[in-house]
Amino acid sequence: MISYADFHHQRAQRRRAMELGIHASLGIPKNINVFLDNGAFFFSARGETVPVKEYEEFVENAHPCWKPVPRDFIPTPSMSFAEQRLCLNRTMRVNRSFQHDGYVPVAHISRVLDEYVVRIKAHSQLAAKPHIALGAIVPNLLRASKAMPYRHILDGLKKFRRDFADKKVHVFGIGGTATVHLAMLIGIDSVDSSGWRNRAARGIIQLPGSGERVITALGSWRGRQLSREEMRTLRACLCPACQFEGVRGLKASGTRGFCNRATHNLWTLLEEVKWVEKHLTAGTYREAYKEHLDNTIYRPLIEYLVNALPERENADGRT
Repeated sequence: MISYADFHHQRAQRRRAMELGIHASLGIPKNINVFLDNGAFFFSARGETVPVKEYEEFVENAHPCWKPVPRDFIPTPSMSFAEQRLCLNRTMRVNRSFQHDGYVPVAHISRVLDEYVVRIKAHSQLAAKPHIALGAIVPNLLRASKAMPYRHILDGLKKFRRDFADKKVHVFGIGGTATVHLAMLIGIDSVDSSGWRNRAARGIIQLPGSGERVITALGSWRGRQLSREEMRTLRACLCPACQFEGVRGLKASGTRGFCNRATHNLWTLLEEVKWVEKHLTAGTYREAYKEHLDNTIYRPLIEYLVNALPERENADGRT
């Protein structure tokens, strides 16, 4: 997943992607799908106008494999019901305006999520789309003011998955070693997050089944330190960064340290996905996760979803 906002603010990179295509411009093999984020959160957080026409021009020439509508209006948990409905109305206007050319419609985790479902299903072109995206989960998971209870979020995701059982569902903002368990148990098809990279910039690494730990103190960021057992696990890590420079490389300063931590975090996240896939496929997840997951605030939520595993397996991977 790559954000259009990065290209918009790096004009030379934008021109290059439009001239060569997004794969060639970034050196990405053609067999790897490139998803494009519209940058709506980035632009709105900075009070900038979303450049709809420039976004259209970019996707027409850069040819990403997947693209959402040019903009969406993201509700925050602290908004009133009326304000969240206003975001719904504005986003649906964009969804309807971009029902063509493979644009993916967007909905949001909010108190009006069911209304999104009704309106999308009532629109023949949108209802026929093979993909749909769901945003606004991050402020709720991070417990922003008036955030929805965790179980309400999960129930909303499960229902959304059932309501659009015929579509590939992408959820913006999921990408931790614990939250990928939640997404995969629900049957979400794809997720994205820049969290692994942001954590690396803050001196934080991810560990399989344990979450994030501080490996080097940078600025004012705080977090849990590695235990002795976790340090032994880290020293045995098989990721490219740890194999090349070990723990010393993860603790390094500057670009070198950031690149090592980012490589480690992404590798750990992808290995976690493989672990979940393996045990879900083998039917062993129900017992295996109890030993694998440690000290995560999301464990009770994973236990909640595990109770639906028989139903999910009988439904061929859909809750």
